Amino acid sequence: MDFFESIDMNDRKRVDFGTVRGTQFLEPLFEFSGACSGCGETPYLKLLSQLFGDRATIANATGCSSIYGGNLPTTPWAKNAQGRGPAWSNSLFEDNAEFGLGMRLAADLHGDLARVRLEQVRDQIGDDALVDSILGSAQLQGSELAEQLEAVERLKSRLTELDGPLIADLQSVADTLVRRSVWIVGGDGWAYDIGSSGVDHVLASGRDVNILVLDTEVYSNTGGQASKSTPLGAVAKFASGGKLSNKKDLAMQAMAYGSVYVARVAMGADPQQTLKAFREAEAYDGPSLIIAYSHCIAHGYDIRKGLDQQYKAVNSGHWPLMRYNPIIRDAGGNPFLLDSRGRGCLWRSTARRSCATRC
Repeated sequence: MDFFESIDMNDRKRVDFGTVRGTQFLEPLFEFSGACSGCGETPYLKLLSQLFGDRATIANATGCSSIYGGNLPTTPWAKNAQGRGPAWSNSLFEDNAEFGLGMRLAADLHGDLARVRLEQVRDQIGDDALVDSILGSAQLQGSELAEQLEAVERLKSRLTELDGPLIADLQSVADTLVRRSVWIVGGDGWAYDIGSSGVDHVLASGRDVNILVLDTEVYSNTGGQASKSTPLGAVAKFASGGKLSNKKDLAMQAMAYGSVYVARVAMGADPQQTLKAFREAEAYDGPSLIIAYSHCIAHGYDIRKGLDQQYKAVNSGHWPLMRYNPIIRDAGGNPFLLDSRGRGCLWRSTARRSCATRC
């Protein structure tokens, strides 16, 4: 075990972030959780940690994801060899969205302070090229983020040789010069029901936050009760005769703002579309919402076939895959992208279908 843990991870600069195969060479910072075997939620969190984990700040609503995410004294959230990893905290159903928005506001405030202090002590640092590279970095591509992290480390090393109140102030917030990735995570019970007003408030704020809804279509953590996400006719606790009302369309509500990036994904149906949605949402400078179909033990079928169930949900039209990207609208195009177009038109590669096709 010591030997295998001593092997260096792949250099992120050399990994292709744009393919499913490539992302599997990225170190996951969400490891062994206490979730049910075959849980449909945890793969999305693993992907999130691989793509953004070393600079992620996560506000996690109470529910399944907070139970297996914070089951102390152990936790599945990990750190890399450099000691960096997601900053994770849990808040209750009714205020988790606001809790995550507070994380964004704090990161923005600290980042602004760091840039002001860096400009003020430019002469003391004595390296205009270093200061300009930090202040001018776009930090959109993975390579740009890696370069920014290296530059900030050089800056912190230089600051240890200096003294003064402005230097001390800059040292306390220097890490925020690397762009934070703020994620607000929870289930459909939180996003559709108890915390829905907070979710709407955050989406309307215009702030650069990412909301990930792990949609099992029931209250999973408390035994599978019907929620506003439960579809019409579905049998669940408190809806034993079949739910009488339609599933709430959270995606359509978010798209109505016009300034929110929105995606519906299902990893078992199209992993490439899921990867693309995560990357686009995080890169979008504004609020984003990803609704991820998550199979659950409360659904009552063999959970080993969960990904097959996701594929069937999409292929039948129950869970259409889509993305709404305001950037495309601003460029004069159609911002709505329907990624699933009916039966038999999904990308998939399985043991039964060896060659992947795209319709």
